[in-house]
This record gives sequence, structure tokens and C-alpha cells, in this order.
Amino acid sequence: MALIRSLIHAVWMFVTVIPYALVILAGAAVGVRGLPLYRVARAWLRLVIVGARVICGIRWRVHGMEHLPTGETSPAILLVKHQSTYETFLLPVIMPHPLAFVFKKELLYVPFFGWAIGRLDMIHIDRGQRAQAFRKVVEQGQKLLAQGIWIIMFPEGTRIPRGQKGQYKSGGTRLAVATGAPVIPIAVNSAKVWPRKAFIKRPGLVDVSIGAPIPSVGRDPEELLQEVETWIETEMRRIDPEAYGLPPAQA
Repeated sequence: MALIRSLIHAVWMFVTVIPYALVILAGAAVGVRGLPLYRVARAWLRLVIVGARVICGIRWRVHGMEHLPTGETSPAILLVKHQSTYETFLLPVIMPHPLAFVFKKELLYVPFFGWAIGRLDMIHIDRGQRAQAFRKVVEQGQKLLAQGIWIIMFPEGTRIPRGQKGQYKSGGTRLAVATGAPVIPIAVNSAKVWPRKAFIKRPGLVDVSIGAPIPSVGRDPEELLQEVETWIETEMRRIDPEAYGLPPAQA
């Protein structure tokens, strides 16, 4: 049954992404920019998330929304545990501000999906040119943050199997120090229901835990990164103790 539901959801994503991507491409072609296109993209993401709930039985629960900065132009850099495609779809749906992802430029060539995100206020980088890539992230990040758009990054760089930890990289904390924006650490246990590189999705509850803002002004990026890593990995053991061999009583 999980296979059939996953297949239906995959078809749902494929069928629905085409008209939304075409709307974004058409809008960009006639000069539409910024928030209107983002709203179209977020509407499609909401369809995917609702589809995952209805078709696959995947639900979500958010802790710590009160930690998010308030104000239309209050800056924030979200540093998120990355286990699944699910959080890349869910977070733009639940966040009160538009999000700009920092992603590798290869995604721009994915039919419809990549073509559409290339027209949004996102930051695509060439990982082969690290110095230039970081300068681009800082330059574009400053402009986006000033507009009230939050930057979202995955410090481990790629999706990590459940119960494991990748190597945390300092790009996000370096950006935070360069811009003065606070860091918001976020833990997500999405691999419980939608594992990395897996086609089959299983019903269950995804917990999203949002930590308190961590000031970046005057901080050392590596020291700040260690604080982010410690919070995320500690929180992961609380929201998904089974993955780390811990009994629920210790969560």
C-alpha cells in the first residue's frame, strides 16, 4: 500500500508542477518579479504537502514558532537539519516570511521545477568556485534580507540518513556574521516518513523544532557553527530518540 500511495503522490507532484511552473515562467517573461512569483511557487508546495498528508498520511507538527523574529523586514538565516525532500517543501509553506534557498546551480536544469526556481529570488551557486560562490551568497543575501526575505541553508550540505550527522559547514554562519542577521537553528526528523533517496513514503508525524535566535554580531563563524550544530544534534535526539538508540523517557 505504501508503494501505491507513494506512486500516486509522485504522479500528483509531476502533474501539478507543470501548470504552476508555466505560470511562473510566463509571469517572469512579462516582467513580474519577486513576491507574486514566490506566492505561486508556495501554492504548489502547499499542494505537495497537503497531497503528502492526504495520500501518504504524512502529518507535521511545529514547535517553537514563537522564536521566529517579528517585523516585516526582521532578518533571519535559517540553518536546518536536512534529512529529506520534505522539509524543502514544508518550510516555505509554514514560515511567515518568504524564503530564499541557497542551492547548487545544477538544479536549474531540472525540467519545470528547476526552470521555475531560476525565476525566483533564490541564490544558486557554482560549488566548484567556492570563493566566488560565497561572495555571491553574501551580496545577494544582503539584498534579500533587507527586503524581509529570509535565507535558508542546510549546513550539512546534503540529505543525511536518519540518526546520523554530516559534516557541518560554516557557509551559513559566515553569511550571518557578514550580514549581522541572527541564526535560527531548526531540527527536523522527516526521514522517519520520507528517507533520503527513497521513493516509498510512509505515514507518520514529522516534528519541526525551531530554536531561539542566536545573535551573530561580533561572533566567530566557526564558534557560532559549533553552537548551531550542538543545538540541532541535541534537539534531534529529543524529537527522534529511537533513531539514536535512546528510550523515549530520555527524549
